[in-house]
Amino acid sequence: MKKTFILLSLFAFAVFVSVAIGTAGGEGNNGEALFKQHCSVCHPDGGNIVNPQKTLHKKDREANGVKTTSDIVNKMRSPGPGMTQFDEKTVPDKYAKEIAGYILKTF
Repeated sequence: MKKTFILLSLFAFAVFVSVAIGTAGGEGNNGEALFKQHCSVCHPDGGNIVNPQKTLHKKDREANGVKTTSDIVNKMRSPGPGMTQFDEKTVPDKYAKEIAGYILKTF
């Protein structure tokens, strides 16, 4: 009985640590979650509801000079007309880079 309790406790702890690491901003789906939270309203599926010529898809991004993580973060910080500005207070650099990484990987 005592061994079972110890094993179950260790298993529960391992699950807790795995979940905590996964949700604490490690690799994985954090960029996707942040994108959904901050960007997907105007950029569903990488599109652009305000300016359809400026989607997040690679072809359109590159045609508009947006090719790197830094380019995307700069756009978030100083966007053109029609796009909401995301300053450091709203989306810290760490999270902005995760969003950018997700965009580059996904679209």
